[in-house]
Amino acid sequence: MTVDRTADELAPVQSTATAAPALEHRPGRWIANWDAEDKGQWEAEGRSIAKRNLYWSIFAEFLGFVVWQLWSIVVVQLPAAGFKFDTNQIFWLISIPSLVGATLRIPYTFMVPKFGGRNWTIVSALLLLIPATGLAICVSNPETPFGVMLLVAALAGFGGGNFASSMANITFFYPAREKGWALGLNAAGGNLGAAVAQLVVPIAITLLAAGTVNLPMAGIIWIPLILIAAFGAWKYMNNLTSAKGDVAGSVAALKEPHLWIMAFLYIGTFGSFIGFAGVFPKLIKDYFPDFSSIHVGAVALSLAFLGPLVGSLARPYGGRMADRMGGARMTIVSFASMAVITLTMIWTLPLKNFWLFLALFLFLFVASGFGNGATYRMIPVIFATSSRAARSGATSAVTGRLASSSLGLISAIGAYGGFVIPQVLNASNSTSGSYTPAFYGFVGAYVLMLIVCWACYIRPAQKRNTIGHI
Repeated sequence: MTVDRTADELAPVQSTATAAPALEHRPGRWIANWDAEDKGQWEAEGRSIAKRNLYWSIFAEFLGFVVWQLWSIVVVQLPAAGFKFDTNQIFWLISIPSLVGATLRIPYTFMVPKFGGRNWTIVSALLLLIPATGLAICVSNPETPFGVMLLVAALAGFGGGNFASSMANITFFYPAREKGWALGLNAAGGNLGAAVAQLVVPIAITLLAAGTVNLPMAGIIWIPLILIAAFGAWKYMNNLTSAKGDVAGSVAALKEPHLWIMAFLYIGTFGSFIGFAGVFPKLIKDYFPDFSSIHVGAVALSLAFLGPLVGSLARPYGGRMADRMGGARMTIVSFASMAVITLTMIWTLPLKNFWLFLALFLFLFVASGFGNGATYRMIPVIFATSSRAARSGATSAVTGRLASSSLGLISAIGAYGGFVIPQVLNASNSTSGSYTPAFYGFVGAYVLMLIVCWACYIRPAQKRNTIGHI
């Protein structure tokens, strides 16, 4: 016998099945029952909460990048302040913050699940006071030993670590369909700190110092903003009880071949961005000493800030294009562009045209920034669809935790490019008297990365007819 139920009888069952869980706000600004994939919850409250956390995350991460890149500008001004360091020492001062920052990204990845996104943002922001204050103290005396300078420069790595925890935190707040844009915006806002530091610091150490070189201002001017960021995180950000991740999850992620492939690709995109951001002021000075700056009184105002500026602005668009057309496709476009631009730059150096050199390097920054967003967007998609966990039928929560751990680990490995690029350039200059061999090496690396991306993600997708998915 068939029993027909009316719509009224079925309505309570349907309503119960589709009702979004109510968000529970707990003391300490903790939120329970967060589910960004639930469209009802997302439109009702989730979107506004996620945006508020994203904006303060961007501000704190922005200051992290500022502190991380301070030494790339300060080292160019050290001779004017009476410091006498050789080229090898200068390159170490440029690269050591990236080495430490990249390493710190590994433990920073675990901080959000352990302490909460809001809580760790407060702590990580306050930690920036140490390198900012330390820089102000040690550059005030030209007799400061190089070992002390190197140690204080290493402390700037606190700023580099912020990226991993910030990106992991924002990953939990946004649904998969909007992660590319959100992560790209968060990263771009942080990356922009490198550009702002390279623009503001040369002005601050001259205009705010009555026409003399006052290097301590390079650290002092950021202290009030760091305090504001910590207060804003305390007042307006949230912790999510659903933000889970642990050492076991990261160990599992390390066993995934995709993690290592994506880390390799990220060295090419983000590693290039942060590496070139660090050395760009010195490259301009070395290649074009007569055109390396705009003079404000007796102090040079470097044009190097334009590089990280355009690279930062390009990053969210790389994420957005990856959302629409696939991250693997956009990553290949990025590597192809970087290889062609670098070759063009090498071949046009004999012209000694500063403005052409500057334009080509800006295009290189744009390509790397675009690639940053595209490559980073690939990671959660790969772990949700192509990882061993996904193929074995793991739940979305499991693959999401693996993706979050992988985001931090990959960002850490990629950031080592900020150390490798200055050191490769230094080695090239020391052995051959020129940076050109190093740049040819970078071209070869971009071509290799393009091939790896195509072989691992484009070709398999073509066989499955899912080319635009990853």
